[in-house]
Amino acid sequence: MAKILIVEDEKVIRNALRRLLERNNYQVEEAASLTVAKEFDLQQFDMIVSDLRLPGGNGTELIDLAQPIPVLIMTSFASLKSAVDAMKLGAVDYIAKPFDHDEMLIAVQRILKSRNLQRQNQVLKKEIAKDYPTSGMIGSCPPMEKLFKMIGKVSPTDATVLILGESGTGKELVARALHEQSPRSDAPMISVNCAAIPENLIESELFGHEKGSFTGATTARVGLVEAADGGTLFLDEIGELPLEAQARLLRVLQESEIRRVGSVQSKKVNVRLVAATHRALKELAHKGEFRQDLYYRLNVVELNLPPLRDRGDDIIELAQKLLERTCNKLNRPLLSFANECRVAISQYRWPGNVREMENAIERSVILNDGEDINSEDMAIDTQSDSQIAPSMMASLQQNETSKQVNPSELSLDDYFQHFVLENENKLNETELAQKLGISRKSLWERRQRLGISRKKAK
Repeated sequence: MAKILIVEDEKVIRNALRRLLERNNYQVEEAASLTVAKEFDLQQFDMIVSDLRLPGGNGTELIDLAQPIPVLIMTSFASLKSAVDAMKLGAVDYIAKPFDHDEMLIAVQRILKSRNLQRQNQVLKKEIAKDYPTSGMIGSCPPMEKLFKMIGKVSPTDATVLILGESGTGKELVARALHEQSPRSDAPMISVNCAAIPENLIESELFGHEKGSFTGATTARVGLVEAADGGTLFLDEIGELPLEAQARLLRVLQESEIRRVGSVQSKKVNVRLVAATHRALKELAHKGEFRQDLYYRLNVVELNLPPLRDRGDDIIELAQKLLERTCNKLNRPLLSFANECRVAISQYRWPGNVREMENAIERSVILNDGEDINSEDMAIDTQSDSQIAPSMMASLQQNETSKQVNPSELSLDDYFQHFVLENENKLNETELAQKLGISRKSLWERRQRLGISRKKAK
């Protein structure tokens, strides 16, 4: 039950308003003056309804005292000026006396509903920030925890960021997290896929053009860099940017200004640049295929997004979240993965990373007949793919005892058992986990599942 404070010096109006609100299941307290109102703990109320003119001062004084509790101002001095003044001071709404009962109830209901929505949003934001601090990105493996920590450090700054990662790993999510946690979050974030724009149009798209600057330029056009003024510009697949456009972009970073195609005048812009690529920009720069000066300007802070196959237990957690979201999106009952499907999801290398997983799960939900989802529904073929993660394969190749073993003939569990038994006398648990490319928790869980007891130190 919502609790409302009425502050009104006229007893007849105060009593009438109290009866009206109590009949509609509101809990009411009342004060006959500003002085009496100030004696209450204003934060205990969900809303305050106050007269504008009161003994001891104006009702608008309660606005600052009660923050963030909404204050509805009522007055018999019905004028546009008093309404504007009250709203400027932070009143949530304004109502003139004598008021209609239905009008008052509608105003109270709307204000309380808005306050409840604000509370719910604050709770949700706190929960999201606590569990997944980067725009819904999921992960608790060491590389992701390191990434989250880096995002938290870099976001409040205007530093240029270069995000590296394979296609489908979620580089745009990282860019959006950087924007949303920055002081620029209220300004626009403009995303551009450099590989999707024809080479002959990319300069015009990014920097704009003047009327008549080239055939077809019938009007002047604002470029995407200028559109992001005050906010963030995210350039995905920046490795595909032509050299001519790279030179223009370098000027944006160095001088904070742009010049539209066909213009002789430059314009200052305030843009934070975040770039991403799946290509090795440093190697491209050494080959002359990417400007070295631009590479070093972009690479102020480098964030590495791990491929899905290297994220250990995150894979199942991510799959479950994607399944829940897909079922909601398609209005389907919540489905589950069969046990063999969970194993397949863990063992599959996911060359398309999170994007591939999302598409596979959506396909499986669409085609599902109400039973548990299996690996065939998701079209996962672990036999045709390497069953051993690259980090594990490297460990096996480096191990001198592995020369008699053909890695391609081992399942993931076979390899795990072989590697642990061969190396547990030489490596501690932390070192074993690092060599296998998994967490200590995953190492312990797999030991339990496969019945491989840990040898006690002598």
